[in-house]
Amino acid sequence: MEELFAWFEPEPFASASMAQVHKATLKTGERVAIKIQRPGIKEVIIEDIKVMYTVAEILHRRVPSVRSFDPVGLVKNFEESILKELDFIHESINAQRFYNNFSGNDENSRFIHAPKVYREFTTPRVLVLEFISGFKISKLDQIEADHHSRETIARKLAISYLRQVFEHGFFHADPHPGNVLIMKTGEICYLDFGMMGSILPKDVETFGHLFLSVKNKDIRKIIKSLMQLSDQITIKNMRDLESDINEFVECYTVSGVHANEMSTVLLQLKDVIVKHNLKIPGHFFLLARSMLTIEGVIRNLDPKLDMLELARPYLIKTISKKFNPLDMGKKVLSGIFEFGNYMEEFPRDLKNAIRKINTGEIKVDLHHKGVDPLVHTINRVTKQIISAIVVASLIIGGSLTLVYETTPLWNETSSWSIIAFILAGIVALGMLRDIRRGDHDPWQGWKE
Repeated sequence: MEELFAWFEPEPFASASMAQVHKATLKTGERVAIKIQRPGIKEVIIEDIKVMYTVAEILHRRVPSVRSFDPVGLVKNFEESILKELDFIHESINAQRFYNNFSGNDENSRFIHAPKVYREFTTPRVLVLEFISGFKISKLDQIEADHHSRETIARKLAISYLRQVFEHGFFHADPHPGNVLIMKTGEICYLDFGMMGSILPKDVETFGHLFLSVKNKDIRKIIKSLMQLSDQITIKNMRDLESDINEFVECYTVSGVHANEMSTVLLQLKDVIVKHNLKIPGHFFLLARSMLTIEGVIRNLDPKLDMLELARPYLIKTISKKFNPLDMGKKVLSGIFEFGNYMEEFPRDLKNAIRKINTGEIKVDLHHKGVDPLVHTINRVTKQIISAIVVASLIIGGSLTLVYETTPLWNETSSWSIIAFILAGIVALGMLRDIRRGDHDPWQGWKE
């Protein structure tokens, strides 16, 4: 330690489940915070994730109402996220990316701070960052003691989060009070960049449409946004969906509890999504969770702040990007270029297709939906008949060895007859289980 640092404090000043943080001073005199991963924590997490996969698979099979959430997909997203969080190199890249996003000189960037990363001291299990002096954003008395305005800080925090989601498409996924500090200058500093969320530009645009449509009570556009998020082309019962969305909009409009919070929109839409089996991307829940967290912090600072109204300019800007003449021109030129390449390759592709047809390389498989159940039933009945024959043979064979006292004997009873009767019982139980399951796969129960 003495070769790397001028001073190192052995006792951690902060700790969590995966790491603890120590104060130190570099040889250059700069104060730093050293985040050190707990030994063996990766192995513990991997074992926990295996259990989560097992539970998720059971829920997917047994509880139809949770299938819209894609429980296995959620565990997979969590696994990817937390394994990245265990890699402090990845966290250092996240911190640098976040820092770059707010490194401008505009008014909305100057009040947001992110700690500097010291890459030369950072490894997969050790992260060295600039030491930030400040206090938790939840300490309201300290905010007032330092003569800062709670309302101003709430507004700054809200704007910083809206920019993360709708401008950068890269947001802090765990913005609880312990990860957001107020510096003496009044700047807001985010900490802990292990869990970050990323949203595709097209999904950012869709979320923008969704929130604006809720604000404008436009039911058809809300439905369109949900279909785009779920990549669903058709809805089985559109009339029911319209009725449920209309009920949601009316209740949301008149509700006075958290009515202006964006997380409320996502959480209340959850019930509609589940009811109509709309499958939505995993980052929907990550965004809802982080929004819920940060809006709780904002509500503690300024309960009157209208988050949706503050978001309106950012939502409109997000949507208007699609109609930017320069971007539209680029897309048109790109489309023309791709079409030209396609037309150039089309004759060769057509010639190859005709050649494969002539040589019999192309095969067509036809499946008739009505035949599959019949084939399955025939297979099931055949297995039952074979099982019955085996049971009968074992019982007859066991009876004969019992009557003729075939050696070896066990308590004056032929051992062969005992084995035969046990096997007959096992096969008979399997056959009865198959009959009870009906046309389901008779071997599925053993797999489960």
